[in-house]
Amino acid sequence: MSKGTCGGDGAGSGQGIHIVAKPVGPACNLDCSYCFYLEKKALFAEGADFRMSDQVLARFIESYIEAQPTPVVEFVWQGGEPTLLGVDFFRRVVELQRPFIGRKTITNSLQTNGTLLDDEWCRFLKEHNFMVGISLDGPREIHDRYRHDRGGKGSFDAVMRGLRLLQKHRVEYNVMASVARETARHPREVYRFFKDAKVEFVQFVPVIERLPDAGACQRGLRLGLPAALDGKEQGAEVTPWSVNPEEYGDFLIGIYEEWVRNDVGRIFVMNFEWALNAWIGNPSSVCVHSRRCGRALAVEHNGDLFACDHYVYPEYRLGNLMTDSLPAMIEKSLSSGFGTAKESALPGRCRECEVLAACQGGCPKQRFARTPQGEAGLHYLCAGYGKFFRHIRKYLRAMTTLLENGLPPAYVMQAIKGPLIISKGDRS
Repeated sequence: MSKGTCGGDGAGSGQGIHIVAKPVGPACNLDCSYCFYLEKKALFAEGADFRMSDQVLARFIESYIEAQPTPVVEFVWQGGEPTLLGVDFFRRVVELQRPFIGRKTITNSLQTNGTLLDDEWCRFLKEHNFMVGISLDGPREIHDRYRHDRGGKGSFDAVMRGLRLLQKHRVEYNVMASVARETARHPREVYRFFKDAKVEFVQFVPVIERLPDAGACQRGLRLGLPAALDGKEQGAEVTPWSVNPEEYGDFLIGIYEEWVRNDVGRIFVMNFEWALNAWIGNPSSVCVHSRRCGRALAVEHNGDLFACDHYVYPEYRLGNLMTDSLPAMIEKSLSSGFGTAKESALPGRCRECEVLAACQGGCPKQRFARTPQGEAGLHYLCAGYGKFFRHIRKYLRAMTTLLENGLPPAYVMQAIKGPLIISKGDRS
């Protein structure tokens, strides 16, 4: 999440690490149809207390700060729904971080569905400079299609109440919008909704979930887990709510065409920021579009550390904070080849692709399609990514030229509407 999200390039040993914390595990007050994390309850004993203990919390904070080689340590608190823990849990977080202030710059981000936010929460978040990511998919009929509570009631009103409270208290926030199959057919409606809601930072996350094949079901039975928890499904069949590849590309293009004409510099769509960053030649700030992964890990409420929050399966468990060294577990993740395989396992089609620098093959979890030649390992959204990145190249070229001339990318809006005349004063 962020104005930025999880994970960096991870290509060099001098780069930092990123750990997403799940202090309430998979526990949540909502029951979203497309959530991939609720099933993780099967990994723990029945009746488990999904709450990070004070001992695990203290060990995590200290070891993460000590292991981080960069001057900034970013704590990201996710779930499940972390606000189920209450404000006092996060007051304890701030208290445990305080002795390290000065040695490192410490930041906190909280990803929430927003339904439990109130004035007390927002005063705390503002006072301690928490960056909040709030999950909101669009207008009511789009949001409530899949994001409902455990009684089947839509969560739109509760989420909007939380958004308004964040705005009222001037808490720094962005919106994370999941793009399911039906959502992708309404790009401008979704974008204009966020614009009318005065959302300035938004990122669009594609919903992609596979249906388990027979082999996955058998492996799941052997592990005593639901089939989907095995994590090795080979089939390309997806759930009915998973976005269609080309429609996802069309969705991004539809929003981009409106944004690039009217809102550059005023509304920040993180997907577009990442694309421009890649075009300029900078390493990706998000793991999805990085050359390698392996430095963006996840810690569960009980201290178990995993190579990635999309790979919280028994075979990707690296150890536990209470019994194992965090640097050693990180090294285990890197030396296992988990991260470098993102680059080395690319199919030939990707290696020859003209938009590889922007896409980098996407997330390995979603590389379950095949190339037209039958080669495995193609990202499910390949057609959509390719369509989007090819479409926006002309705009990226124009914005790059503006930046090279010391001008803001927002000038592209004027260039689209008519000839852009640059005077010497414009460069100052």
